[in-house]
Amino acid sequence: LPTVRAGLELLISGQQDMEVLAVAGNAAEALDDFQELKRSSNVLVLVGLGLPGEHDSFWLIRTIRERFPTMAIVGCGANADKMAISRALFVGADGFVDKNALPSDFLDAIRRSAQGEVVLVGPPTNWLGAISEEIDRQRDNVRLLTDRERQVLAIAAEGLTARAIGERLGLQERTVTTHLGRIYSKLGVS
Repeated sequence: LPTVRAGLELLISGQQDMEVLAVAGNAAEALDDFQELKRSSNVLVLVGLGLPGEHDSFWLIRTIRERFPTMAIVGCGANADKMAISRALFVGADGFVDKNALPSDFLDAIRRSAQGEVVLVGPPTNWLGAISEEIDRQRDNVRLLTDRERQVLAIAAEGLTARAIGERLGLQERTVTTHLGRIYSKLGVS
């Protein structure tokens, strides 16, 4: 939401020890901006968990982690559920901060994350066990997949069609759809 982004930009840029380097409304804009920032040190990325578009927040977090491994990534959202928080952490976020946190707590979480600390600000403390269990469950699901299925899934997460995945991996489209069917079945998704 543009108003929320503007408010966060004002809050963060008002701090003497922080600078807003870029603001993006979707994953494509964000990745374009990161190309410019990759040589900068001590960069922290806030990713709203409700990011719209073809590539969602989780795709963006995973892509940033893969392409820019030194950047700190913090997921943020208002009243996010346990599943969204654990998924963000699983795909590569260094922490989560709820947009409903007090401004001082929000800024403190950003500072701590930039220093390498894992932060969870906002979720009730009784969620921590459930978040940890969900991360473990997601790891277990990934272990169920063969190496080839993980390759297919990683490329499918980029939004490519079965034909495009096949072209990239040197497989027939039908082979890719068979792999996808097995992946969906193993992960219990449709």
